[in-house]
Amino acid sequence: MFAVIKTGGKQFRVAANDRITTAKIEGNPGDTVAFGTVLMLTDGEKTTLDAKALSEITVAAEIVEQARGDKVIAFKKRRRQNSKRKRGFRAELTVIRITDILTGGKKPEMKKGEASAVALQAGSTETKAAPKAAKSSDALDASNLSLISGVGPTIEKKLRAAGITSWNDIASWSEADVAKWDEELKLRGRATREEWVVQAQELLAGKPPRAKADQAEQASGEDY
Repeated sequence: MFAVIKTGGKQFRVAANDRITTAKIEGNPGDTVAFGTVLMLTDGEKTTLDAKALSEITVAAEIVEQARGDKVIAFKKRRRQNSKRKRGFRAELTVIRITDILTGGKKPEMKKGEASAVALQAGSTETKAAPKAAKSSDALDASNLSLISGVGPTIEKKLRAAGITSWNDIASWSEADVAKWDEELKLRGRATREEWVVQAQELLAGKPPRAKADQAEQASGEDY
């Protein structure tokens, strides 16, 4: 049995006991994380692609270690301008081991560390908000910054390099924080204009990404 999951903006084909390296997931070695964004499941000769069935599948994993990628050098020189610039970047990464692929709506037993910002949980059956979050598989992946409208690949790299790796980080921004990051990361007012803080809070509450909601609204003609 294997599944295709999405985390950190990338897709991975995983099976039990596989080790993969993803974009940074907050937590300590030994912590359990669960991925609800399952794009496909293959069990023997049976392949599941139905969105409703996939929403009941969860992939559980254990954090093995927090690591950093190889240094990438960006060098720019302007000819005859006596101008050159050299910058280095090392991506923050997390090595995880897939422990189980759970079907039928089953949820993994979360070890200590489940309260970390990006421990991806579908929630407890004791809460009423959990079923709403489960309806949208993307809503479970709090590390996917690209689901915030206005955050493209370039801006996402800037945010991650600054240690902003989840919706929780953005949802807690104050007006002063917005101004600070706007200046430091040269966002040109995009965070305020696109309402990133509100978007992050909506995603954490289980609402669909604005871009998808806008597309659905245009197709149906109904207000969302």
